[in-house]
Amino acid sequence: MTEPARVECIGLVLHPTRDVAASVSTVCAWAAGHGAVVLGRDQDRPRLPAGVATAPDAVFAGRVDGVVSLGGDGTMLGALRLVAPRPVPVLGVNHGRLGFLVEVTPAGLPSALERLTTGEFTVEQHGCLVADADDVPLGTRLAFNDVVLTRPGRSGIVSVDLAVGEQHYGYYRCDAVVVATPNGSTAYNYAAGGPVVSPSAAAVVVTPVAPMTGIDRAVVLGTGDRVALTVADDSSGVAVDVDGTDAGELGPAGTVTIRYRADAAQVVRLSADDHDRRSRIKLSLLDLPLRRDQLLELIPPELRRHAPPGSSQP
Repeated sequence: MTEPARVECIGLVLHPTRDVAASVSTVCAWAAGHGAVVLGRDQDRPRLPAGVATAPDAVFAGRVDGVVSLGGDGTMLGALRLVAPRPVPVLGVNHGRLGFLVEVTPAGLPSALERLTTGEFTVEQHGCLVADADDVPLGTRLAFNDVVLTRPGRSGIVSVDLAVGEQHYGYYRCDAVVVATPNGSTAYNYAAGGPVVSPSAAAVVVTPVAPMTGIDRAVVLGTGDRVALTVADDSSGVAVDVDGTDAGELGPAGTVTIRYRADAAQVVRLSADDHDRRSRIKLSLLDLPLRRDQLLELIPPELRRHAPPGSSQP
């Protein structure tokens, strides 16, 4: 349990294309009944009701007491990055497909909002990666899942040197290098054969994708380690992706320095156990090796009655 949420200004972050109008109406009705105002982003002005004010992103992040993210994990990650300079609780509503961060369905949003007023929720602290590039256009970027150095096209090879602190670790020649947080370990890192890391672990994972020579397996580092990846002379141009968004390119001798920042975001959880169970189900669909009886344990008890008596199959 948490102290009931005292929200005077609730922010809305919308998926750029999906129809989220019904959830917008739900949030606006809840806010009107609880003495709160709703604030949107300028870019979403055409998709918001007439009575909802909007603001530029920097002003938005400075004014809101909490945020409702309407979309999938990508929208949620964008919301977390948006308010990272001043972290406030973010509630994710799943208008996407396969969501690990988002917890609430659109149908469950009215109940979720009421639980905020009664304190029936917890807040998870999430860390992020802070990526700094010596190339000015890239600047400083935040990643709650991963930073990926990859090929701009399908040709060529990524060749980069890895240093941790002041210590040179080795080099990679591969299709891409993924630097992931524990929460991001279930994304590209997992698809590349890297380990699934518990969200409670203080770790950063560096995993090569389709390695040819050099380091050919994942390296698990501490959150206090400073990671530097420098593009070698024999490398193709290297594109930098931050949480799946294009952050620019690096040429030979270009360096990305990555460090971990703790408590960079606050994620609202209505039921940590239910969220953990759903995440395990989604991972099982991604080929996490669970036995049939273990899969059955993930199904809520009220749904298990549909299984034939004595059956071990879900």
